[in-house]
Amino acid sequence: MKAAVTGPKLPRGRNRELVLEALRRADRPLGAYELLRQLSAEGLRSPLQVYRALDQLVADGAVHKIESLSTYALCADASCGAERHAVFVICTRCGSASETHDRALDRLLQRLARRQRFRTASTTVEISGLCESCADG
Repeated sequence: MKAAVTGPKLPRGRNRELVLEALRRADRPLGAYELLRQLSAEGLRSPLQVYRALDQLVADGAVHKIESLSTYALCADASCGAERHAVFVICTRCGSASETHDRALDRLLQRLARRQRFRTASTTVEISGLCESCADG
């Protein structure tokens, strides 16, 4: 018998599934109100419904909040839920965001936190600038 693959918890509940699927279909991070507009035909009528689903998906490690944009992105790495660190490269022109991970950066951030006698629960680094397409255009 094969061992189960671990990663972010699967969403439970219709609202979480709808939000997760909308983020899967998106080509960029989405804000809560944009998700609400997209999912209103599915029965989501209140921002609170979307925010609750997003909060749980973030807690489960399936979704990241990109603070600088007030948007949410589907987690691109199954180990994120356990490791709780990510780096986002965000284009300020087209809004694209890509997720990457760097163990050396994670170790550096942990070391800096320890110097301040601080225990991190998660770390998200956001790098903003222009993607290759926008920089060439």
